[in-house]
Amino acid sequence: MLKYAEKTFANILQSWRCCLIEFGGEEDHVHLLVDIHPALNISTLVNNLKSASSKRMRREFADYIKKFYRKPVFWHRAYYVGSVGHVTLETIKRYVEQQGTKEKLRKTKPPA
Repeated sequence: MLKYAEKTFANILQSWRCCLIEFGGEEDHVHLLVDIHPALNISTLVNNLKSASSKRMRREFADYIKKFYRKPVFWHRAYYVGSVGHVTLETIKRYVEQQGTKEKLRKTKPPA
C-alpha cells in the first residue's frame, strides 16, 4: 500500500505543479517532503491530497481496508507543515527515507 500511496501522492502533487521529493511511511502514518508551488494555499493542497488519495486508496484496496476502517475517514484531520531551506533539506530527506526501516524500529525499542 505504501508504494501505491507514494505514486498516488506524486501524481496528485504533479497536477498541482508541485513535486514529491521524498516519501516514507509506517503502518499508521506517512511523511511527504514536497516542493510546493509558491502560489498555492497549503491548507487547500493538503486537504486535496488527503481527499484524493483517500478515494484512490479506498478504491484500490477496498477489500483490505474494509477490515480496519468502518468510518468513511482514511486520514486523520491533523497534519504538520514545516518550511525548510537547503541546509536542512538533506536532514529532512534522510529522516523521511528512514520511515518504516528496521534501523529506525531498533532505535525506538527500549533496552531489554
